[in-house]
Amino acid sequence: MQIIPAIDLLNGQCVRLHQGDYEKVTHFSADPIEQALEWQRQGAQRLHLVDLDGARSGEPINHPLVRRITETLDIPVQLGGGIRNAAKAAELLSCGVDRIILGTVAVEQPELVLELAQRYPQRVVVGIDARNGLVATKGWTQASQVDATMLAEKFNGLGLAALICTDIATDGTLEGPNLQFLRLMAKASGTPVIASGGIGDLTDLLSLLPLEADGVVGVIVGRALYDGKVNLQEANLAIGPQRLQDPPSLNPNKGTC
Repeated sequence: MQIIPAIDLLNGQCVRLHQGDYEKVTHFSADPIEQALEWQRQGAQRLHLVDLDGARSGEPINHPLVRRITETLDIPVQLGGGIRNAAKAAELLSCGVDRIILGTVAVEQPELVLELAQRYPQRVVVGIDARNGLVATKGWTQASQVDATMLAEKFNGLGLAALICTDIATDGTLEGPNLQFLRLMAKASGTPVIASGGIGDLTDLLSLLPLEADGVVGVIVGRALYDGKVNLQEANLAIGPQRLQDPPSLNPNKGTC
């Protein structure tokens, strides 16, 4: 299971929100580029970027900073926040972003998701952020009446790279993921699922392992990494691609000198 560190960009800085509330901001770093490099040094295989300014405004704001991050790193970067038309999607994919994440448009313009998924196979991710089972849009500031599992089913078979599934009630709380929600989302979708929200320690990461059989292939970790409650190198050994609990047949490096 891939562990993906998150960097949320707000006013050019690295922050985290509590349950998506822009009034509850914790600042972690004034230098997102150096923070991205630090996660890469610690063994990250992918970076998750969110343009919070863009998510709220509907227009990517931190594009120059995103470009500098992608040019600096050797690992792939996925980006979400404010990508609501084909032109912006193309622009971001051409500036070094490996995957774009579509959230609001998945509800408001599902035909655009289909168009981009066909144009950029395995480079489009749909982010489904739910509050009480219903999808929230526009940086989580607006509620919809769209059922999250039904939205997941809608995009089956499109060639998406993944679905990122977030239970907003757990995001930034460090109180553990909503396993029932993640299982329902994974079973509803034929697309690989990346879990997001609530990871507080290594035990929370280990709790996701039974969901692998349902299609949960990765997890985004934010605040727990910044607070030091999760060590990325230890986490990779616990649930990553070469985790210690796998038998030698699945982990070719186990037992070698």
